[in-house]
Amino acid sequence: MINLNIFRLLLILVLSYLSDRANGRINFKGVDEKLKQLNKPAVRTIQMKPSFKLKEEKLGTTSLSSKLVVSQTWQKSGSCPDGTVPIRRIQRKDLLRAKSINRFGRKPQEIVSKSNTTYLKKGLYPSNNTTQVALPTIVNRSAAFLVTLGYNYIGAKGDINVWNPNVAADDEFTTAQIWLKAGPADNFESLETGWTKDSYKSTGCFDLTCSGFVHTNPQVALGAAIEPVSSGFGQQYHVTLGVYMDPQTSNWWLKFGADVPIGYWPAGSLMFYLNHSSTLVEWGGQVYSTNVKKTPHTKTAMGSGRFASGLYGNACFIQNPNIVDFSLSLKYPEWVGTWADEYYCYTAYNYQKSYGTLPVFYFGGPGQNPNCR
Repeated sequence: MINLNIFRLLLILVLSYLSDRANGRINFKGVDEKLKQLNKPAVRTIQMKPSFKLKEEKLGTTSLSSKLVVSQTWQKSGSCPDGTVPIRRIQRKDLLRAKSINRFGRKPQEIVSKSNTTYLKKGLYPSNNTTQVALPTIVNRSAAFLVTLGYNYIGAKGDINVWNPNVAADDEFTTAQIWLKAGPADNFESLETGWTKDSYKSTGCFDLTCSGFVHTNPQVALGAAIEPVSSGFGQQYHVTLGVYMDPQTSNWWLKFGADVPIGYWPAGSLMFYLNHSSTLVEWGGQVYSTNVKKTPHTKTAMGSGRFASGLYGNACFIQNPNIVDFSLSLKYPEWVGTWADEYYCYTAYNYQKSYGTLPVFYFGGPGQNPNCR
């Protein structure tokens, strides 16, 4: 079992954030006031549902025997009444671990330093038909991902392998997730879903701490522990997650498993570029630390903590990485490419076992090692 405060279902709307801590001192009165603000009293919710159904294009199969994670630790203690949703309560010890109580539950600002170029390949099989795409380099982040570029993506999903990677410091985190992005590189919007491990949340809007998301599902708690997790060369587990725009309302819905709605980001003032569609989708992992892209490098791991070349049972994977366009069909992207910010620290590998099978994307690494110092 994973500690409730350690493993979380990741849910983020990234816009822009600031960070500070007043003279390194903690005001306990301020902590208690913040707890009252975060832990709101129970209220009823309207159980809305999406108005769309998705078709799935079967282009091939994968042979992985991973099992779906269906359990959250809190469910052992009961369930929520109809018309209510589960909300993880924040404790004083959580806030005391944060660098700033005003920054608690917020993801650090993503600062773009430059752009790198990678190549996208067309189709499922080896091909010389490629195109370039520019990807921003983000300060204090190291990522390894599969990427596709288009004009009108209104959804993406994937089966994300679940592990328990090492996190080296309280203010660091590591994720396995899906990004849907739109907007310019230095001012983009991003809807993200997946799992994260960090040390008691001094970073990121990974749950309902930030306003905007409307939670509607009484069985799934955002920010709660999930179990079981995968083990090296043992049984593998995954979570199936997807984010989809409702063409009728332009709300973006988060779904779990086969087709279970969790809630939605409402259309309107919350977003600008994503009010129409996403233009870039990524599947993979990310490590946040002030000690990435420098020496000494952080020991915070990504994925399973092993490199992508280890493949199934050893490296973390995302299978069935699908996109949705206005045809409302789930399908493998037409153009895909891979990228790793620090290839000696964390790697990316889109592996196709044979013709007739869909590629499986592997990623991850240990961070600091003899080749990544």
